[in-house]
Amino acid sequence: MYFKEIEFGGKAYYNTIELRYKVLRQPLNLKFDAEALALEYKDNHLCAFSTENKLVACLIMSPLENAVVKMRQFAVEPEFQGQSIGRRLVSFAEQWASENHYNRIILHARLTAIPFYLKLGYIIEGDEFMEVTIPHRFMSKDI
Repeated sequence: MYFKEIEFGGKAYYNTIELRYKVLRQPLNLKFDAEALALEYKDNHLCAFSTENKLVACLIMSPLENAVVKMRQFAVEPEFQGQSIGRRLVSFAEQWASENHYNRIILHARLTAIPFYLKLGYIIEGDEFMEVTIPHRFMSKDI
């Protein structure tokens, strides 16, 4: 297993769209908006690959103001879930954020993902809200 940042628009990037659709959008009967995808050129795309170079997990880091970055669109291939790959990808993302001079990561967590993030030191802030048709909570971590 290895972790790396990939380029927007390349083959690996298009593989992340397929993975994010399969894991995050398709179960909710949602499609990606082409305009929203086009804006991802300004984001950082971090991925986990198997030793056979197969994409197994991905997430996006979207830079904000004041040394804050938003983690979003985090997806792990279903057959690789429960193997600590997600935890290791988040650790890689936190290291990436620190090396790029961010000191805080924020995210919108689906309710089912909150225990995962709590174990990694993220804290819940604010009230529950709806996003992409399901409840979420705002979470953050200072790094």
